[in-house]
Order: sequence, then C-alpha cells, then structure tokens
Amino acid sequence: MARKLGKRTDQRMAMLRNQVSELLWYGEIETTVDRAKEVRRMAEKLITLAIRTYQDEVTVTKTKTGAKGEKTEVQFVNDGVKKLAARRRLMAELRDLKEMRAEKESKAAYVARIKDVRHPLIEKMFKEYAPKYDARATELGKGGGYTRILRTGTRRGDAAEVCILQLI
Repeated sequence: MARKLGKRTDQRMAMLRNQVSELLWYGEIETTVDRAKEVRRMAEKLITLAIRTYQDEVTVTKTKTGAKGEKTEVQFVNDGVKKLAARRRLMAELRDLKEMRAEKESKAAYVARIKDVRHPLIEKMFKEYAPKYDARATELGKGGGYTRILRTGTRRGDAAEVCILQLI
C-alpha cells in the first residue's frame, strides 16, 4: 500500500514526480526515509520500462529532392512502437528538466550541444541508464535493485529520519 506522506494526492504525486526526476537527473537525492521508499518504487518501475524498450528502433529510408531536382536517399533511425509508447509514458511521469550550461562553456557551444535533444532526461534514460542496467542485469542474472538507501540519521528540528537515495 502506498504511503500518504501527510499530503493530498495531487500534491503527493507532484512531489514524488519531482523527486524521481531529480534522482534520475543527478543520481542521488537527500530526503526522508518514507519519501525515499516511494521514490524508489516509482524510479525502479520507470528504469525497468526503459530497459525493456530501449533497443526497439526502426530504420526508415526517405527520398529527398534537392534544389536542382536531384533525388537522394536519406536514412533515419526512429523509435519503434514499444519504445515510442515507453517514451511517451516517461514524458508523462517525469518532469522535463533543462540541460544546464557547463562552466566556461560558450553560448554557441551550449546551443550546438543541445540542439538535437528536446527532452534531456528521457534521452538520458534510454541512452545511459537502460544500457548500463541491462548489462548489469545480464551479468548478475537478475533485474531490479537499481537504487540504494543510505540512512544518515535524524534531521534537526523535527527528528525525521533522513537518508540519501542513490542510483547504483
């Protein structure tokens, strides 16, 4: 049974989605133990969804006509049906985080780096986390267990039990 965490459903779901997005973007977050357990539940399901569908790609060949009438064949790699459905579900579940500009990176270099990426967190899920955890699952012979909770003690002020939730 899901924990209510002292919040109304809409507020609770918004908070959990934000924390799941932050966890997947930064790799770790600091929160209370009860929140961490709920965030872990959501994050592991989303990572599993990405793992199951990240290899579903379709190569499409299109004919383009140039300015002088010459025709050229261009190949594109599109998402397959299952990967597209998974991408849409991830976009519905996660907050869309913006790619940050690196220190001492020029604006032109930043724009060139992010010009093809519309949803950086979703791309990170399919290109970084899914292959990494899929290889880990084949190596260990089992899936799941993508996160760990490290308890750090109690918070000063309200004595809430605090922990660090990390991606492994």
